[in-house]
Formats: sequence, C-alpha cells, structure tokens
Amino acid sequence: MSVIVKDKAPTEKEMIAEAEKALADIARVKGAVGDVIFGQHAVVERTLVALLAGGHALLVGVPGLAKTKLVDTLGTVLGLDANRIQFTPDLMPSDILGSEVLEENEAGKRGFRFISGPVFAQLLMADEINRASPRTQSALLQSMQEYHVTVAGRRHDLPSPFHVLATQNPLEQEGTYPLPEAQLDRFLMQVDISYPEIEAERRILIETTGADEAPAENVLTAARLREIQQLVRRMPVPETVVEAILSLVRSARPGQGNEETDRQVAWGPGPRASQALTLCARARALYDGRLAPSVDDVHALAEPVLQHRMALTFAARAEGTSVRDVIARLVRAQG
Repeated sequence: MSVIVKDKAPTEKEMIAEAEKALADIARVKGAVGDVIFGQHAVVERTLVALLAGGHALLVGVPGLAKTKLVDTLGTVLGLDANRIQFTPDLMPSDILGSEVLEENEAGKRGFRFISGPVFAQLLMADEINRASPRTQSALLQSMQEYHVTVAGRRHDLPSPFHVLATQNPLEQEGTYPLPEAQLDRFLMQVDISYPEIEAERRILIETTGADEAPAENVLTAARLREIQQLVRRMPVPETVVEAILSLVRSARPGQGNEETDRQVAWGPGPRASQALTLCARARALYDGRLAPSVDDVHALAEPVLQHRMALTFAARAEGTSVRDVIARLVRAQG
C-alpha cells in the first residue's frame, strides 16, 4: 500500500530565510541594471516587479529612452535566453511562432518537421509591437496566456520562465495597429517611460559616448528567477490589501454605483486586473525588502496595472480627462 506524503508548508522561519536570500539576489540585480541603465528608477522597478511576478510588461515611450537597452540588460542580468522580434507591417505569424517544413530522410520517406520561431525564448522582446497587423499580433495571444503555441494542430510548450517585454511608441501612430483589448489585458503592467532627470542624462552623456561602455553583468539564473517567482506567490496578503484591491478595481468599472465612473469610463478592468494587482503588490513588497504587501503598494501600482485595461467615454475625452486622471481620483477616494 503506497502512502502519499504531501509537501509540508514552509514555516515562518523558513519563509524569512528564503526572503532574505531573495532580497540579496534582487539587490545584486538592481546594482547590475543600475550600472547600465542610468536613472529611470521607477521604470526599472516596475519592469522588474512584472518579471518577479511572472508576467509580461508593455513599455511605452518615445524613441531614445533606452527601452531596447533595458530589455537587453534584463535578459543578461537575469540569465534568460532572450530573442528580439522587430515588428513590421509585413511580419507574419509564422515569423514569430515557427512553421512546419516538409523533409525527406535518407530512406526517401517524407515527413514534416517543426522549426521553432523566436517566440521560443525565456525573454521575448516585441519591439514596436503595434506596427504589425492584428493577425500577427494575435500570434502572441496564446503564448502569453497559456505558455504554449499550437502549430498545425500540435502543441509546443514554451521555455520556462517565459516573459514578453513589448515596446511601443506613443507618438508616431501612422501605419500602426492599436493593440486589441484582449492583447492589452495579457500585459501585467503598462510601464510609461519619461525623459531622464538632468543628472541621469549628464551621466549618459559622459559614460556612453566614449570608447568603452560598461557591459551588463549576469548575476542570476533562470532557475533562480523561477524560485523567486514561486516565493512571491507564497507571500501572505493581508485582508486589508485584498479589500483595497477589490474596492479599487470594482470602483473603476461602470455600473457599480459610482456616478463619476459611470460618466467617465466606457469599460473597466476585469478580474485579471485584480490578479495582476495582487501579484505585483507582493513582488513590489519583496523588491522593497518587505515580507508582505501593503495598501501603499496597491496605490503605487494602480496606474501601471489599470491604465491599459480601461477606456473612457466620448464625454470624458471631450473634457480632456485622461485614464490617469480617473485612476488618480479613484486612488484618492480610497484615502
């Protein structure tokens, strides 16, 4: 007679020891990224939080703000197998997923062999993702949600961990295709990248225009990142934080009794936003050296988690109201 032994839940002491080890690793990651990416502390924090939470991020900013360099740096620092796809109007789904080719072996027997595309990586950079057609954009839908792709009726699992960091230019919209709501909802966060502070830009001028430029240093492995991601999912979430997330997300939906939201919001965030806030709040707490998230984490992450999951009414847009304004109002209402 076989006996099934369940894994024993880690004790509080073991959790603290794991968290302290993770904090040391995260500190090394911060330092290695900071040696290459100058300034942009909020951008680095939010992007790393998305990765620690096991999700994907959409990086939005004008050209020249080191979006590509940030993704390249994170791939090296975290020890991830990385690929880059430059999205263009003529890109096809098979250019991303791969395709089957007909081959003939030495015995003269013919058969199909699958040749994997660049999506088979642990970190995929989708550069200027909105320049590809909707048909091509949809090639990432299954991979981002289910972590496998289906080609010619056959399932092909993606490497683990698997993350997509996509970039988008918010200004030049000619010849682009807006991302559909289902695609946007698969991004854990939208990280807006602004211009650097003057001191950071001064350092950029001095250190990146000479003969030598500091390369990124590998400090982590993909396996270790997976362990930290599992730790994030085991972190306790106080009931007050759960209630704050539910209250905030539900208040952003029309038809929930909030007159201002009903007037300004055409459609609001779904349950995936609540899941994203919970995971990101845990990851941000660990990033800051804490063992449990707080309501402050929820408020700090409200904008990057919710803004791409909401759409405003025509009346709100006509008044010059932005999604950020609506989210800021909802956060203030929570106190």
